[in-house]
Amino acid sequence: MVDKSDKDASYWLPKPKSRTDIQFHVSGVPFNLDRDIIVQKSGKISQLLNEKSEDNIQEFLRNIPAHPNTFELVARFCHGFRLTMSCENVLPLACLAFYLGMTESHSPNNLLSKALTFFEQKILPSWNETIKAFLTTEDIMQQAVDTGLVDECIESLVGKAVNNPYLLGEPIVNFISDELSEDDVIHHNPSARRKLFVSEWQSEDLTILPLSLYELTIHSMNQHAVPPRFVAASLLKYAKKWVFCSAKGDEKMSVCKTNRQREVIEVLERLMPHQKGLFPCTILSEMLRFAIRLEANAGCRNGLELRIGKQLDQATATDLLIPSRGYAKEMHYDIECVKRIIKHFYRDYGSNMEGLIAAAKLIEEFLFEVASDRDLEINAFVSLVEMSSAASMGTDRSSDGIYRAIDTYLDKHSFLTESEREEVCRGLDYHRMSAEACEHAAKNQRLPLRIVVQVLFLVQLQLRDAIAKDMHRTDNKLTQDEVGNDGELNLSEGIVKNEMEKMSNKVIELEKECHVMRKEIEEGCVHMVKKEKTSMWREMKRKFGCINKMNNCNCQVKKKRVHPKLWT
Repeated sequence: MVDKSDKDASYWLPKPKSRTDIQFHVSGVPFNLDRDIIVQKSGKISQLLNEKSEDNIQEFLRNIPAHPNTFELVARFCHGFRLTMSCENVLPLACLAFYLGMTESHSPNNLLSKALTFFEQKILPSWNETIKAFLTTEDIMQQAVDTGLVDECIESLVGKAVNNPYLLGEPIVNFISDELSEDDVIHHNPSARRKLFVSEWQSEDLTILPLSLYELTIHSMNQHAVPPRFVAASLLKYAKKWVFCSAKGDEKMSVCKTNRQREVIEVLERLMPHQKGLFPCTILSEMLRFAIRLEANAGCRNGLELRIGKQLDQATATDLLIPSRGYAKEMHYDIECVKRIIKHFYRDYGSNMEGLIAAAKLIEEFLFEVASDRDLEINAFVSLVEMSSAASMGTDRSSDGIYRAIDTYLDKHSFLTESEREEVCRGLDYHRMSAEACEHAAKNQRLPLRIVVQVLFLVQLQLRDAIAKDMHRTDNKLTQDEVGNDGELNLSEGIVKNEMEKMSNKVIELEKECHVMRKEIEEGCVHMVKKEKTSMWREMKRKFGCINKMNNCNCQVKKKRVHPKLWT
């Protein structure tokens, strides 16, 4: 091309139109170019002028799909000015050259071939340059798709990611949701061999791409052999940049920003690889909270719930604290959401006992956490208690965790009636409670009286069984011992017989008392007992060392203190 001075570059800018000029309108900016010069380079304009269709020409000239800066570069090229191409302008130039028909068949050394050659030789070999060039197609998306430039960029990026997946970022190891900073994600440390060859060059991040381009790129990577754990790392970085960090501390976001973040969270959920364990539950829970807050579609929320459910045994109780209405100060936990997550786990989980035990423990911990919510309704809490009890049934876990949660709920909801308290305790299996928990329950004033009586009855039965086992062990020991002296044997037999008669009498007495207690429970007498009368219930409390007030089970005798940390 022939060099010309910059002062001549104003030739095509708006000025009085001559007879040989053609006026273009590019995004509202008028450009006047000499007819002969533009016809020499543009096959499309040459064709329209030859057809002599004034309407078609005017329509074409009024709607040039390009940025004014790009059209100015084309005008410079047509007038013989030197053109400097870069990753920022080569694709817009190629698209406009294609639209104007600036091909080799119309004129040698035309703009389209020059732009494509520069793109292939200087842009596509480089990861960073390809991303920067790809970014410029956002405003000319349809043209870039029609010319195949979008596919070329994506193919180049996918091929490079297959060869070196670390271009997408280090795989995820852990995530701390409370601190949304660069240290949130703990990555695999590169090996010493890789560190040896690391240069100062830094790869460009895919997160700079707009959502439409990013979605196309990641979708293509999922279709090819890019390792899913590296795709997951890129998805997390994109979520942090465009959802987590951009929403941090922003209580009142604009409608436009909210809609944009909602679209991002929905697209990211669709792009997530389906392999289990690629995203820690903490990340998935954080995304679910944002999906609820941003009112994402049901498919997005259900997908995140399913992913959490598949690896519930790896979650923590905090991960399940999903607010139903944003991040209000008084959180209302989405219990139905958690129940769906739990159902997903047991529907798809195998027979690994370790995972089942971990899930049962998790549900108990979650039950204890939500028990402090004063707005949690009885029906919702009872359903969680029953679900927790069912989860523990297939394991050797006791009901202590469930009892602890019930005790907390009754403490935070002291306004409940007696019948409502009984409803709360409906799912408690006190037969699986430890001795320490039973001792605490027998003195717990928050529990309904009927439950306390049942616990005491259970303690009596356990005591009877213990005595019976002692008798059986003593009897077996005597039959196995060989005594050389007949006199000593007769004396020992007499002592043992006397002790066994005493123990037998105790067992009979306990059985009578248990029978009377059962009868009182069935007849509902426990609610009508007066303080002045001495009943069997009162006698049983006396035997357990409790004072003689019906509603107070503080013991008179010194008993082993329950460890306070278990119940507080």
